[in-house]
Amino acid sequence: MSAVSMRHEGRAAVLTGEVAKLPAFLRRDLLTALSYRVYFVSDVLGLLSQALLFYFISKMVDSGELPAYGGSPTTYLQFVVVGVAIGVFVQFALTRVAAALRQEQLQGTLESMLVTPTAPGTIQLGSVAFDLLYIPVRTVVFLTLMTVAFGLDFQASGVLPAMLVLLALIPFVWGLGVLSAAAILTVRRGAGVASIAGGLLALLSGAYFPLTLLPTWLQEVAEWNPIAVALEGMRSSLLAGADWAETAGDVAILVPMSLVSLAVGMGAFRLALRHERVRGTLGVY
Repeated sequence: MSAVSMRHEGRAAVLTGEVAKLPAFLRRDLLTALSYRVYFVSDVLGLLSQALLFYFISKMVDSGELPAYGGSPTTYLQFVVVGVAIGVFVQFALTRVAAALRQEQLQGTLESMLVTPTAPGTIQLGSVAFDLLYIPVRTVVFLTLMTVAFGLDFQASGVLPAMLVLLALIPFVWGLGVLSAAAILTVRRGAGVASIAGGLLALLSGAYFPLTLLPTWLQEVAEWNPIAVALEGMRSSLLAGADWAETAGDVAILVPMSLVSLAVGMGAFRLALRHERVRGTLGVY
């Protein structure tokens, strides 16, 4: 066997070993979530109360000011429900990685976990493995409940394309979350970075109002906002039943942005981890 083949087999074995550790993270977070069942109920009630608020706001909004999808007018509630689902998802995903790391710091288990033969990337992915499964399911359940409760007209054929767009967005948000986690490692209070980033992205996403209401120069900036791209793609799919060709165009825009965000976030985390190990302050919180 050549040295190259042995090296490839060694890398494959290491990768397989790292992947095999992910179910342990998933099981831990699942058991933790199940021990706090009220969390699931409060999560759904929180989303429904927010949707109820926008229901009454929709009574005051002129539908003529809203964009049309598939040549058909849309109601404000249909427009904003998709924005609510994605907006809450973005805020949740932005803070989850940093919050998980902060919790490990406060429990005194972060340093112990990082000195184990586990790659930092595995720890990052494992920390959000449960959320990567829970958030897409939660989004589908929320949209289904809203459809039933308020009689909204969503296209069933657009569900899978919309989920594909959402999956393409997840690495982008995850990258920002990992960047926030890197800030927590170095300045201990880096969660504010995620809040600021999330607020700016939400403002320029068109989640709660059409982007046409913004000044022209801000509209041009918002066109490069991955969340705005994802929202338009999901609305086109759910409200107009956009075909896979249109969805592929949105995914083609999102994937490079997501890869860059993920690379920057993981690179920053590795630098922060190396810096704190050199200083010997990895466990300080």
